[in-house]
Amino acid sequence: MRPQLGRTVLPYKECPMAEIEITLHSSFADISAQDWDSLACPEAADGRPVDPFTTHRFLLALERSGSIGGRSGWQTRPMVAHRAGVAIAAMPMFAKSHSQGEYIFDHNWAQAFENAGGRYYPKLQVAVPFTPATGRRFLTLPDEEAEGTAALIAGATQVANQHGLSSLHITFCTEDEAARGAALGLMQRITQQYHWHNDGYTDFDAFLAQLSSRKRKAIRKERQTANSAGLDIRSLTGDAIEPTHWDAFWQFYQDTGARKWGTPYLTRAAFDEFHATMRDDILLVLAFDGDRAVAGALNFIGRDTLYGRYWGCTEDYPCLHFELCYYRAIDWAIAHGLQRVEAGAQGDHKLARGYLPVPVYSLHWIANDGFASAVADYLDAERNAVTEDIEVTTAFGPFRRIASDDPDQT
Repeated sequence: MRPQLGRTVLPYKECPMAEIEITLHSSFADISAQDWDSLACPEAADGRPVDPFTTHRFLLALERSGSIGGRSGWQTRPMVAHRAGVAIAAMPMFAKSHSQGEYIFDHNWAQAFENAGGRYYPKLQVAVPFTPATGRRFLTLPDEEAEGTAALIAGATQVANQHGLSSLHITFCTEDEAARGAALGLMQRITQQYHWHNDGYTDFDAFLAQLSSRKRKAIRKERQTANSAGLDIRSLTGDAIEPTHWDAFWQFYQDTGARKWGTPYLTRAAFDEFHATMRDDILLVLAFDGDRAVAGALNFIGRDTLYGRYWGCTEDYPCLHFELCYYRAIDWAIAHGLQRVEAGAQGDHKLARGYLPVPVYSLHWIANDGFASAVADYLDAERNAVTEDIEVTTAFGPFRRIASDDPDQT
């Protein structure tokens, strides 16, 4: 029988100065947007949030649209820590009955544990659903990082123990958070993604000039091929995005989601929620054949990063995927002074297009000591392999190393 984690208040008394009260909620709607965002994105008071995905409006959009909750396998259980009635820390936490929509893969762990007679699901997951983007997961006030993190971890492991849950997983956390969590006894995992970095480029040609001749020519050829199809490619944000654009993008998303995951993660209502509350945080790149949209890429805009999320099409055009997802994203980032483009999970093909490997961090706690020891051994070997792969891949990446390696400087 699946345990039901209702609203719970847990005392946390390890602080010598004042008691911290930890509350486990059953909905993001139970928490005021002001309280949540004061922890998730206090910097948004004077501009964009660093990370749009941990904002109250994004998480509530997923919940209101039915993309999480219900029978989705994502049982919403956000945790908030208070001291003297003031919210000092929070984290977006879920009870999961599967490992879908996470992008830090633990399917083999689940299979091994269950083959040995254990029950891996449900588990606790601290994450942004369906979003492989690094960001803060321990959402604390600026001067409460250490104590707030410790309180949240203690509260989450207490919940797991009380309800007989197998494990706690904190995925796509920051490097600083990974170090803090490891110091508190969690197991650290390192995987990798490919990100594009803006080295002060004035335009796309300035970026191309830093690539090897062969890679530069290949990208120019891909862009020429995509743009010779006679399509009208538009980059839309804010009020320029119309409800009819979401009708078209839903068709693209369904096609890609059905091929990748079997069933698309987001509901149609999620895009209406994004339009209502987040269209200023969205860059929608659409390709039109006349008045008819035939392909599109959805990006979210952070303070210094453009996050590529979804792509799809109803008609195939050579190289259009690269143009809409990678090159138009780079164009937009350069024009708007952003420092990075994160193009989502996986994809070695991104390397040839100027996206370099970077480490991605997660933290894990497993209740069963024997299984935890086996996972720790695995993570040690994996970290070494991933670190070496990042070093080798970066060294042989698409960028020029010496002038003689790139005789064509034009």
